[in-house]
Amino acid sequence: MVRLSTSAAHEIQRLKLKQRQDAFFRLKVQAGGCSSLIYEMAFDTELVPSDRIYECCGLTVVVDAQSLEYVNNLLLDYSEDLMGGGFRFHNPNASTTCSCGISFAITSSS
Repeated sequence: MVRLSTSAAHEIQRLKLKQRQDAFFRLKVQAGGCSSLIYEMAFDTELVPSDRIYECCGLTVVVDAQSLEYVNNLLLDYSEDLMGGGFRFHNPNASTTCSCGISFAITSSS
């Protein structure tokens, strides 16, 4: 399950106004970044059969099957401060995170 804070949902809704009406919010994990994995967020209009679909705060959030294990129970938040606004990922599965807040690593349990 992926969760959005109220502030993240509002910011995604604001950004979505600039997209096609049928676009949904996609959250993905890719190899890269300084900690080995990186979050990617985008608006998308195409689903594949293995996508997991969540309804959260009135938004459709889609996660591909490969990313699901990395973002299970993730809380996506958004905040604005003196240094600017940004999304914050609160991931209980991450063993380490980079100071950028977008890159993370998972320690293998095997």
